[in-house]
Amino acid sequence: MKVKGYKIKPGANLTGANLVGANLVGANLSGAYLTEANLEEADLKGANLEGALLFRTNLEEADLKGANLTRTNLTRTNLTRANLEEADLEDADLEDADLSGVHLEGANLTRANLTRANLMYAYLTHANLTCANLKDANLEGVLLYHANLEGANLERAFLERANLEEADLEGANLRGAYLVGANLKDATMTDGIIHD
Repeated sequence: MKVKGYKIKPGANLTGANLVGANLVGANLSGAYLTEANLEEADLKGANLEGALLFRTNLEEADLKGANLTRTNLTRTNLTRANLEEADLEDADLEDADLSGVHLEGANLTRANLTRANLMYAYLTHANLTCANLKDANLEGVLLYHANLEGANLERAFLERANLEEADLEGANLRGAYLVGANLKDATMTDGIIHD
């Protein structure tokens, strides 16, 4: 299939491609090369991007609801205000990515690497972040209501005014985390896991 003159297929080389606003609903781009591509406001609902390379890609306000992004490289990617509700990001690499204002309700982020990621004011209600790495991440004002953070690494994470109500923090590492103003009402936590 062709979209805006680009061949859309598994393993496609779309490095630097201009796909702004493109209709890619259900597209199979597994293993594709999308480094520095522009997918701003693109419709990728239900798309398969498993194992794709999206380094420094622009996905601002893109719709990735229900998309498969397992083992995808999203390092330094711009996902500002993107919709990733119920998306599968298991084992995805989101190091240094900008996810400010992103919608990740019900998303699977098991073992995802979110080191130094910007998740300021992101929506992660009911998200699964089991064993995710959020070291040095910016989680200011993030909504993590009823999220699963079991075994997650939140070392030195910035959680000012974060809502962690009813979140599962069993076995999570909160060493050096900044929790001023955070809501931890009814959160499940292991005794002694918060360290100075």
